[in-house]
Amino acid sequence: MEILASRMLFRPADYPRSVAFYRDGIGLAIAREYGGGTVFYAGQSLIELAGHGSPDHGAPPFPGALWLQVRDVAATQAELRGRGIEIAREARREPWGLHEMHVIDPDGVMLIFVQIPEDHPLRRDTRD
Repeated sequence: MEILASRMLFRPADYPRSVAFYRDGIGLAIAREYGGGTVFYAGQSLIELAGHGSPDHGAPPFPGALWLQVRDVAATQAELRGRGIEIAREARREPWGLHEMHVIDPDGVMLIFVQIPEDHPLRRDTRD
């Protein structure tokens, strides 16, 4: 099997509200729009909001979280707050060494904004 591409696909309860959240609130650029949805750039990935095939009424939201790496989590927090986005959990250094801040989207999906410090193992080249 060969994977050619991938993206996160959400079917939000309120499509226009979620598009506004990701486009205007979070500030993601649109990769493409089609009759039933919007695809956003998200670093090396894509996030697609489908305006069709919405979840059954009362169905639980996507159970996972989006991990979005940023250069400066404190600046990101200030920028999002300036846009009126509620911060669910303030930026702080985690016991595992990453700086993280949490935002919840309109359907309850957690967005974890992550800054990787210069001295963190994720920045080390482990090749010989």
